[in-house]
Formats: sequence, C-alpha cells, structure tokens
Amino acid sequence: MLRLEKRPQPSQAWTYATPLLAVILTMLAGGALFAFLGKDPLEAIRTIFWDPLFSEFAFYYRPQLLVKGAPLVLIAIGLSLGFRAGIWNIGAEGQYIMGAICGAGVALAFYPLEAWWIFPLMVVAGAFGGLIWAMIPAVLKVRFGTNEILVSLMLVYVAEQFLASMSLGLLKNPQGYGFPGSRNLQQYDSAHNADLIDGSGMHWGVVAALIAVIFAYILLKRHLLGFHIRLTGEAPRAARFAGVNPSRLILFCLGTSGALAGLAGLFEVAGPSGQITIDFNVGYGFTAIIVAFLGRLHPVGILMAGALMALTYIGGDIAQSKMGLPSAAIQLFQGMLLFFLLAVDVLTNFRIKPAKKEVA
Repeated sequence: MLRLEKRPQPSQAWTYATPLLAVILTMLAGGALFAFLGKDPLEAIRTIFWDPLFSEFAFYYRPQLLVKGAPLVLIAIGLSLGFRAGIWNIGAEGQYIMGAICGAGVALAFYPLEAWWIFPLMVVAGAFGGLIWAMIPAVLKVRFGTNEILVSLMLVYVAEQFLASMSLGLLKNPQGYGFPGSRNLQQYDSAHNADLIDGSGMHWGVVAALIAVIFAYILLKRHLLGFHIRLTGEAPRAARFAGVNPSRLILFCLGTSGALAGLAGLFEVAGPSGQITIDFNVGYGFTAIIVAFLGRLHPVGILMAGALMALTYIGGDIAQSKMGLPSAAIQLFQGMLLFFLLAVDVLTNFRIKPAKKEVA
C-alpha cells in the first residue's frame, strides 16, 4: 500500500521533469489508442513527431510550425499571467473569436481602400475585441463575485453564435454567391497579414508572440506587478497584507489575456485563415490552456510547449491523410498531454511513501 506525503517545499526537480514525463506517457497511451484503432502505433507516433521535421516534405511543413504555434503561444502567455495569480480565464476561445471579428470588421468597413494604416487599425481593433469580451467576466467577478471560470466559458458559446451571425449577415461577402463567410482578406493587400519573408511562415503574429514572451518574462522577473501576480498565486493572504489590490489584478490579468487572445484571432483571420467563416475557430483558445501548463506557466517554457503542440497539429493532419486516423483521435491524443501533466504534477508537491501498518 502506498500513500501521498506532502513535501515541505515543491520539488524543483519534479517541476521540470513532469512535462517530459507527461509527453512520454502521452506517447505510450496514444500508441495504445492508435493500436486499438487498428493502426501501427510506432508509425503513428513517428508520423506525428518526425515527419513534419524530417520527411521529404519537411520544407513545406516546417514553416507551418510558426503558423500553428504563434496563436497558441500568444494566447497561452496571456492565460499564464492569470493562472499564476489564481485567476482562471477558460474563455480564451471566445476572446479569440471576438478579436477576429472586430479586426476583420475594420478591414471590411474600409474595403476596397488601400492604405498603410488599415492593418495597424485592425490590430488595435482585434486586441480591443478580445479585451472587451474578457472584461465581462472580470467586471462581474469584481462587482458581484461571480465565478470567472463559468462566465468566461459560457461566453465562448455566445461568441460562436455571434461568429455564425456575422458570417451569415453583416460580414457576409456580397459577391459570395450566397455562401456564408466574409471576403477573403488575403486578396486585400492592406488587410493581409502576409509572410514577412516569402515561404517562411514568419508573419506579424509570430513577431507578436515573440514580443509577448519577452515582455512576460520581464514582467514576471523584473517588475513589481509581476511580483504581485506570483505572490497572489502562491500566498493570497500574504498578498493582501502586502497591499495587493485584488480587483485591479483581476482586471489586469483577464484584460491582458483577452487582448492577446484577440490579437491571435486577428492575425489568424488576416493571415492563414483569410476570412470570417462559421467554422473559423479551431480550438486554439482551449489548446492554449494545455500549452500554458505544459510550459509550467513560464514564458520560455510556453514558447517550447507551443512548438510541441504545433507539431502535433501538423503531424496529426499528416497522420489523418496518410494513415486514415480520425481527427477525434488526434484531439484525444492532444488532450492526453494535459491529463498526464496534471496527474504527474502531483509528484511536485507530494512524495509517494509506503503506507504505515496500523497497530491493533
């Protein structure tokens, strides 16, 4: 018999070892899942993690790592600030959608005008859309003490319905022969988030993600606000005695995460996606939660975790076309990462000990 004994201090070794162990366990469990589906587990794992980087088509897949990874990193950086302070924004998917709608709305409002200032205005509108959507759970929590987890999550479904409404109504392409969806922004030069270097996958969303990583690192390590965020998450009572304003912290963390999610939506709709459609959102807001925790809520860790999750997206697409794996199996494989990370993370704060025999 075994029991869990709380450690006096969290283990630094397990803090850094758990993400690696979670990845290994995910590969093992995922291999078992693929075998159950009648596929070669070794080939499936190799296809997901090896082919995007080293196959004969790697020259095409590698730039996609930046395309897929940028929105994940951008959203996860914003979420990590709140998670560190014990503020749980689970509705980044909705903020991502609203940022895309607001940014695309600005571009379509000026169509077909060509001007250099249109794209910067779209960036501001995208961040503002995500910010406003995140302010709803923030204000409700500050004013009425509501649960930000439930409110932010429920707003995702409201945002999805709003997305469908815009695709079929106000933002619908008048020259689209009745099909839902907006004009293609990739054909609108002033609104297109094109590659800065052709074929590299490096667009302004990637630059924004890298800037967010740098600023988040400086904020958490060198700024008083970052100290307040860490202190609130680790010792809430001590934070109150230190004079931390919880309401201000809630507004900042939720607002920042919403703005970054909105930016991710804007860069996606103006670049790789190209238009507002009913199925525009692909779950980046939820996957970013996995990225944030897999990266240990550390900016540099999130950058690496974002690259890993982007690899599973690209490798998963290859496995679907090459091996006939269902998309649901790939999504389950990605979800296993968070499951095993949370399961193994228990060892950071607890150690396994043999249970003592009870004396009669």
